Amino acid sequence: MDAQGRGRDEGIDPADQWVLNPDTGDYELRLTPSSGRSSASAGTSEARTPTPRRRPKPEAAPAGDRASVPGQRGGRRAAGGGRGGRDEGRKAGSRAAAPATGRRKAKPGKSRKKKALVWTGGVLAFLLVGTGTAGYLVYQHFNGNITAVSTDGAGTGGFSKDRAINVLVIGTDKRTGEGNEGYGDAGSVGHADTNILFHVSKDRTNATALSIPRDLITDIPNCPTKLEDGSEKDIPATTGDRFNTSLGQSDRTPSCTMRTVTELTGLKVDHFMVADFNAVKSLTTAVGGVEVCLAKDINDKDSHLKLSKGEHTLQGEQALAFLRTRHSVGFGSDLSRIEIQQQFLSSLMRKLKSNDTLTSPTKMWTLAEAATKALTVDDNIADINQLRKLGMELASVDPKNITFTTVPVLDNPDDKATVILDKSKAPQVFSMMREDVSFTAVEKQEKAAAKAKNDAKLKGAMADAADVRVDVYNGGAPPGSAQSALDWLQNEEGVLKSTNKANAPENVKKTQLVYAPNQADQARRLADMMGLSASALKPTTTDAGAMDPMVLTLGPDFTEAGSPLSAPQKAPDDIQRVEADKAVCAK
Repeated sequence: MDAQGRGRDEGIDPADQWVLNPDTGDYELRLTPSSGRSSASAGTSEARTPTPRRRPKPEAAPAGDRASVPGQRGGRRAAGGGRGGRDEGRKAGSRAAAPATGRRKAKPGKSRKKKALVWTGGVLAFLLVGTGTAGYLVYQHFNGNITAVSTDGAGTGGFSKDRAINVLVIGTDKRTGEGNEGYGDAGSVGHADTNILFHVSKDRTNATALSIPRDLITDIPNCPTKLEDGSEKDIPATTGDRFNTSLGQSDRTPSCTMRTVTELTGLKVDHFMVADFNAVKSLTTAVGGVEVCLAKDINDKDSHLKLSKGEHTLQGEQALAFLRTRHSVGFGSDLSRIEIQQQFLSSLMRKLKSNDTLTSPTKMWTLAEAATKALTVDDNIADINQLRKLGMELASVDPKNITFTTVPVLDNPDDKATVILDKSKAPQVFSMMREDVSFTAVEKQEKAAAKAKNDAKLKGAMADAADVRVDVYNGGAPPGSAQSALDWLQNEEGVLKSTNKANAPENVKKTQLVYAPNQADQARRLADMMGLSASALKPTTTDAGAMDPMVLTLGPDFTEAGSPLSAPQKAPDDIQRVEADKAVCAK
């Protein structure tokens, strides 16, 4: 029990219970008294709280055990604690807690863990918990805050260190919570109103935050769903619906939004996180406000935002109003609102990565507390340790290599209030994300691409188109794709020795070309024609006969004949994007 718990030193900041371990560079929660007593063993490992890795889950704590948790006054009991504890605290003091004097000035070492940062703004602020070894009581405290919902088998089952990571962040317009009654539509079950698919590359050098417009007309797949009462429901697929109906409507849960994103982009989602209006208000307040810049005055009667031209720091209700504003910015559409949301999140990300946040245990605690209470996550990360691990995986991405962009869309000719997919640009964006191509220049990727191109030139010559022999199968591409590909190969490219073999024995995840070693020159020619990536080429181990064809199986990534299947190495020049390291003024 610390000095606060004994009724003394009421002026102590809760963050001062967190001290720096110079051996690891981590902040650790000290549960021993901070009365200034000392001994020869002060600062040794005995005076520190064991980490969850070293300490097994304890049995029920004795009634006299009690410890303070940052943010809680001594009068509140920690999980498992009793009313006593004074003697226990004094015993701990005999092991010599380090003096409190100067503790505020301690600076973290250059530990990699210190850099476990928040990403996509405050929405994931609680990942910062990973920077401190909090001990079992803190572990219980944060775990008790987390609300989780099942993925219903819609995701990958969880992120992995050895592959790219995809996290879907959903902002719902459900009006529950104090202070939200004035926004109207009070009885709504909520929609997938704001949607960002955050993709982090396998090598962790770059990330893309893809906004999906709520008014995009798309197909919503069949959604097996576990409902709140524990029952299960198979929600049937629909076609031609707004994307935002993938949540809330017809009892759909976030797992259905996950499935819809995968159907749309071809990217399998690892995790989801859902934020409501109160999450926005509490997280922006916890961080101390977010800086925004306006290119003109704003007076939006719908969002209740009134701000003058120039720079402002927004939090709470004002921050929510800014994120809801659309009629007073850009063209007054939801697409304009998406742009200012991206600018806001970029600013929030820069704020969270600043030294003022990273080196302040108080801010770190406040952010983690607010976020774990405000967000709903999927059941695979409903544990603070899993969230910490996810944060560590995302920590190395430099803001200059994080790009916010929006699914390319066109006005819907049948309904001006909605949009449809721009089929000339959207597939390129999805392909770049699937293939981990950065939307910004990443030196490591540029060198790898140049080397791959050079290696390809050295591997041998290409056969003439007339000598290419191939059978074409449909293995998950749109109906009629095998015939359209065959027509294009024969009429446009001169590959006359080609045959439509209809449906493949089984579907493939992406288009692939199987060829024998003695058909490598033919494979190179066909790959060059179709824009196949190296990963699409599948050589066998034995040579083929003179009349044997290669086997081309078209997967879901095949959209139309003549459209390259490999990801472009550069984003289309005219797509909307915001780079996270640059401040932009809302227009």
